[in-house]
Amino acid sequence: MKEIVKNLCDKLNNEWALLTAGDEKKFNSMTISWGSFGVLWFKNTITVYVRPERYTLEFLKKQKYFTVSFYDEKYKKDLQILGTKTGRSTNKMEEISLTPKFLECGVTFKEAKHTFVCKKLYMGQFDLDNIDDEVKKKIYEGQKGHFVFIGEIEKVL
Repeated sequence: MKEIVKNLCDKLNNEWALLTAGDEKKFNSMTISWGSFGVLWFKNTITVYVRPERYTLEFLKKQKYFTVSFYDEKYKKDLQILGTKTGRSTNKMEEISLTPKFLECGVTFKEAKHTFVCKKLYMGQFDLDNIDDEVKKKIYEGQKGHFVFIGEIEKVL
């Protein structure tokens, strides 16, 4: 059990992942290294965290689905670009080697090793008054809390 949990946590922390929301007309992706896999409301879920200023947040709020996808090490530079540049003012897709793949419910990339297609079950924002003082000081000093999205895993590609 411990090893399985460690592997899932390491996957997010070390390999990173792409969080993508939108559709064929317009979408945005961002790199994530925070998240969790679990069970909630008798459903297999992924939970992701997004800062309020991130452009991808606009898509997540509007869409019913999002994807979380993982890649081989050779795509780390692409993930770095998607995590540091905004799609609000630049076309990040022109700067990367990944190929968008449009799904019935969401967007991923052809190069993904694994894609989790998730139906949004919950969206909320951390209330900083309810966060441990040490964490608040280290992570949120002068900032707003992350938005939390919990998605039911409907498909794994």
